[in-house]
Amino acid sequence: METDGERAAGAGGRGRAAAPWSLVVPLKPLALAKSRLAGAVGPPERPRLALAFAQDTVVAALACAAVRDVVVVTDDPVAAPRLAALGARVVPDRPAAGLNAALAHGAEVVRALRPGAAVATLNADLPALRPAELERVLAVAGRFPRAFLADAADIGTTFLSAAPGIELRPAFGGASRLRHLSSGAVEIRLGGVASVRRDVDTGADLRAALELGVGRCTAERCRAGALRAG
Repeated sequence: METDGERAAGAGGRGRAAAPWSLVVPLKPLALAKSRLAGAVGPPERPRLALAFAQDTVVAALACAAVRDVVVVTDDPVAAPRLAALGARVVPDRPAAGLNAALAHGAEVVRALRPGAAVATLNADLPALRPAELERVLAVAGRFPRAFLADAADIGTTFLSAAPGIELRPAFGGASRLRHLSSGAVEIRLGGVASVRRDVDTGADLRAALELGVGRCTAERCRAGALRAG
């Protein structure tokens, strides 16, 4: 079934963004990542899972037909070469001033090379991400100056986009859905894109992602015993 958002996207060219997208993916140091998974996995597994999530996110994003490139903003010495080997461009978190500063920096890096780039941010913890679902989200996002997609809980944000020439103005963290709404970004209300909304912060989130079907790296980590029974 076609949604309102997809009809709007179709007005200027059906099913594809007007220009290839650059995606910015932020990743904090692995030792600090995924603290809320502590109840579901042992301490050594948290950084390993965080890396697996990021690897699966990057692989799926690069497989999306609407994505030109992926820029990962991270200072982690283990994650950086692993993600670069997958085809991402890795840049250091030079602002070192939190998530939103890192995202703005990544967008600036992209536009330093391609001033007319359409830029979107994507969480690094989307292990069930499907390239076709991401393409649908990008197609809708391409019809607006700024647009965002809420997470599965309708509280946070997993995706934010800015058209060429438009400042990204990220406001991630906590109840970011309302902040992005109040900033003037258009909320994308689109069915059938659960994989783009399913970020993983808790054991329950991870089990929900596993039900959707995760990428190879996350699946291997979970088979190795990362997720505790129940």
